[in-house]
Formats: sequence, C-alpha cells, structure tokens
Amino acid sequence: MTSLTSIDSGELNIFRQSLRKFLETRVQPDYLKWEKAEIFPRTVWNELGEAGFLGVDLPENYGGPEAPFPFSMIVLEELSRIGAAALASSVLVHSDIVAHYILHWGTEAQKKHWLPKMVSGEAVGAIAMTEPGAGSDLQGITTTAVRQGDHFIINGSKTFITNGQHADMVIVAAKTAPQGGAKGISLFLVDVNTPGFQKGRNLEKIGLHSGDTSELYFEDVKVSETTILGKENGGFMHLMNELPRERLGMSVMAVAASEGTLQWTLDYAHQRQLFAQPLAKFQNTRFKLAEAKTLIEVNRAFVEKCMAQYMEQKLDATTAAMAKLSATEMQNRIADECLQLFGGYGYMLEYPVSRAFVDARVQRIYGGTSEVMKEIIARSILGK
Repeated sequence: MTSLTSIDSGELNIFRQSLRKFLETRVQPDYLKWEKAEIFPRTVWNELGEAGFLGVDLPENYGGPEAPFPFSMIVLEELSRIGAAALASSVLVHSDIVAHYILHWGTEAQKKHWLPKMVSGEAVGAIAMTEPGAGSDLQGITTTAVRQGDHFIINGSKTFITNGQHADMVIVAAKTAPQGGAKGISLFLVDVNTPGFQKGRNLEKIGLHSGDTSELYFEDVKVSETTILGKENGGFMHLMNELPRERLGMSVMAVAASEGTLQWTLDYAHQRQLFAQPLAKFQNTRFKLAEAKTLIEVNRAFVEKCMAQYMEQKLDATTAAMAKLSATEMQNRIADECLQLFGGYGYMLEYPVSRAFVDARVQRIYGGTSEVMKEIIARSILGK
C-alpha cells in the first residue's frame, strides 16, 4: 500500500509543472470567455484526457496511468489555485467521484466499458442524486426504478447535476424498493442516449459559471439489470462509502483556492497605493493577511493528514466531514476578507478575487452542507 511519505516528491513536482504548463496554455487564456458563455467547450475534456489529467490514479488495465492518489489531488489543487473553480468541480465529479464509484462497485464489464473512455475524455461522467425536493436527505428521493423481468423502468427527475450537459453517462440514484427507506435505493449506469432520458436546461448560477449544471429527466427509461452499479438496494451504502473521498477532494480544492486568493491579494497589497504608501504597510492589511496565511496552513496540515489516512484506508466519514467543514468555511472567510482588501476593485469581474468570492459559496453547500457536516460530527461525539 502506497503511503503519502513514500511518494517521490520529484515526480509529484514534474507532474505539477506539466499540469501548470497545460493550464497556462489551454485553460487560462480562455477561461473568462468560458465564464461569459456559461459553459466550457466539450473539447476541454478531450484535451485533459489526451494530456493525462483525467482519472490519473485509475489502474492501467482500465486505461489509467495508475499514479498514486496525491497526483489526482494535484489536478484539483492547480485548477483551484488559478481560479478555475468550475472546471475543478467538474473534474472532481468525473475523475474522483464517478470513476471511483465504477472502479469500486462496478462489474468487470462496466469498468472495461466506461473507465478507459473516462480517462481519455471520450466519455464524461455525472452523478444524479439531488432532486427538486430532496437535497442532502437522499432517503427523500422520489425517482423510481421498477423491475420488469431483467430490466428496470426509471421515472423521475434530478437537478443541480454537475456535468449534466456534457455527460455521456450518468450514475442515477433511484428507489427500487420504495418501502425500504435507505435500504431501497439502487444506483444505475445510464447512457444518455437511452430513450426517455432528457437533459434539461443549463442552470444559471451565481458562481461556477462555466461549469454546466443541469436538470435531468427520466420518462420510462428502460435499462438492463446489468446497468445496476453495485448491489440492488445497496445504493445508499455505496454512496456513504464514497463520500470521504468526495469531501476530501472538496477540502483540497478549498485550501488551494484560498492559497490562490491570498497570493492575488498579496500582489495587490504591494502595488496598491493608499495615502502615499502601499496597502501592505497598513496594520489592518498585515493582520488580515497574517490571519489568512495561518488559517490556510492549519487547514492544509489537517487536509494532508486526511490524505495520508485515505491512502491507508483509514479516513472515516466524521474526519472527512471535519475537513470539509473547516476548509470550506475558511475558503469563504478568506475570499470575503481578501475581496474587502481590494476595495471597489474587488467587486469588478476583471479581478479574479471577485470570482473567487462567488465560486467559494457553493463549497459550503454541495457534497453535504456545513450544517450536515456539523450533524455528522456531533453524532460522533454525542450520539444520535
């Protein structure tokens, strides 16, 4: 089993520098244009795949580079650090959520069919859990999958689905035993070309503008029982087992985004003149930046501890919830305070700190709200 300390730092650095060069040439020049268009081009997925930045820790026999786990986190870090939060979120869902659901719970046929295409960017993955009337409480979903012989008929709708417009395959959570509560949910791998499946509109958001977020509709969608991911009626437990990696990825993104925001603010504080001296000379500025740096370092240390635990298969749901709660709350605080230091310019879209501010807000919502994280942590120390 690979540990965090056993990984060659030189290899990590080479990979990071290669990714930074790719982002400098293929993402940063056009990112604002994608933000204004409210979607990045589908070809970006193919380019990421060709460059080797999708599913980087997937096994070689399924088309992946089989790099250690931290390499996958570097992709999220660097995207977040440059302010490409929408693309980071999309890659998280594709590479670190959907691909690993399939890797851990899929049949051999499912893995061989989908994973190589996800690594190359030929197929984009999405996961459909949230519904108009069911968010963090997955037991409240109403989408159904009714068995008819060796097939299931799926009916229902989903919303707020990341990668919904670009998706070629969607993991769909549906009730297969409605009276079973959490034990009556199953997951299905649904090809978007299946009759009855329909993509709705690309939803407008206050942030993450270039990331496609969609409504999805299922009207008598007939799928084979071979599309079940994992165990029938075992979907809820599969979801719970995969949440630590998802929340760890969001924590990594939060820390890196905060580092990027702090660096922009440091640069601005040295350049901006106020009352005939640099903004960086004022005590309030210095104290705010000192506090931000401290928060980032403390959270990075904890997130790296969680990464080490994940690699040792010891990261539990409570610890992952702590990481997400702390890191995403910090991200929002730092984005707010750094924007304040920019003054009126911080409110202008031409400055990336404004985008960092609105992009940060959803981090306290998706993947489980901060309130849900607190409840998970409270139950671990107080009981139900």
